[in-house]
Amino acid sequence: MVIAFHKPYAVLCQFTPDQPGQRTLADFGFPPEIYPVGRLDLDSEGLILLTDEPGFNHRLLDPQAAHPRTYQVQVEGVPTPAAVASLARGGLVIQSHRTRPCLARVLDPAPDVPPRMPPIRFRQAIPTAWLELQLTEGKNRQVRRMTAAVGFPTLRLIRTAIGGFALGSLAAGGWKLLESGDLRQIWQR
Repeated sequence: MVIAFHKPYAVLCQFTPDQPGQRTLADFGFPPEIYPVGRLDLDSEGLILLTDEPGFNHRLLDPQAAHPRTYQVQVEGVPTPAAVASLARGGLVIQSHRTRPCLARVLDPAPDVPPRMPPIRFRQAIPTAWLELQLTEGKNRQVRRMTAAVGFPTLRLIRTAIGGFALGSLAAGGWKLLESGDLRQIWQR
């Protein structure tokens, strides 16, 4: 069984809280015996897969498999072409790890996403912009560290796709059991 879940902001990607009152995956009524495949940090939103299938995690997340994960990232400021090229080229050193090349582009117009609760910080004098990044690796808080490294801190991060499977219209907090066609899309590159 594989489940697609739209993780809301401020939900921990595990079934037991680290602190009292913290929202976790246990709050969403999943079937027993499943576990998350990869993670999104507490401040991030978007597509998470959960499964009870042995080996699924390794097949999907092994760096040798190079399965793409797509993110829409709202950043503080308007990234320059040089900053976007630096993200795409790879080679940024983040916690002694050199990033791989990725797809990076400015999204114009900005994606139509529902407001986040609580809202992101807003500064009248500093504009924001949206980027789309597609990575084939996933180090801890990597996207946030990458955008900060090129001078544009992340304000909001939403994972929109894993492989060829997109989050689509699945509402925040919603989940669905994936069928064979959905699973084939995950393995597409």
